[in-house]
Amino acid sequence: MITIVCSTNRNNSLSFKISTQYQKLLAESNEESQIVDLYKLPADYIVSGLYENAGKNEVFNSMQDMIKASEKVVFIVPEYNGSFPGVLKAFIDGMSYPNPLKGKKGALVGLSSGIQGAGLALSHLSDILNYCGMHVLALKPKLAHIEKNIDVEFKITNELYQSLLEQQVKDLIKF
Repeated sequence: MITIVCSTNRNNSLSFKISTQYQKLLAESNEESQIVDLYKLPADYIVSGLYENAGKNEVFNSMQDMIKASEKVVFIVPEYNGSFPGVLKAFIDGMSYPNPLKGKKGALVGLSSGIQGAGLALSHLSDILNYCGMHVLALKPKLAHIEKNIDVEFKITNELYQSLLEQQVKDLIKF
């Protein structure tokens, strides 16, 4: 099982739309997948699911269980202020010890409205995931100017972006 993490808690996000497109690519390769959508975390997650409340937030617990049950995890990462969304860091920080990411294989896809495609965000996240013991795939597509490179059905129209995602899926399956 491969879990795709939509790494924002923004409603109706492009990250979620790209997550569903990624899931279709996995399905085309006969790979079973599921999406963990951080939008579904309760608004009070930082209070209700961390520190002295660890293990008490059922929504977070079910998401963490999805990660635990997965062999591989793909993070679809939007760029927020030069890095990744804080909700993703809070999600990772809330995971139990030993970290469920340890020993798993991961892949990262960055997207941004700007020109960098979340490159710095992917670098920051790679460092954190490596610290947690995850093995991160080297190919990290950076989808810059994402709004200009999708159609009204939120399918990727940029041939390079599409080929990079297809290659990453192939690499992830072999990883």
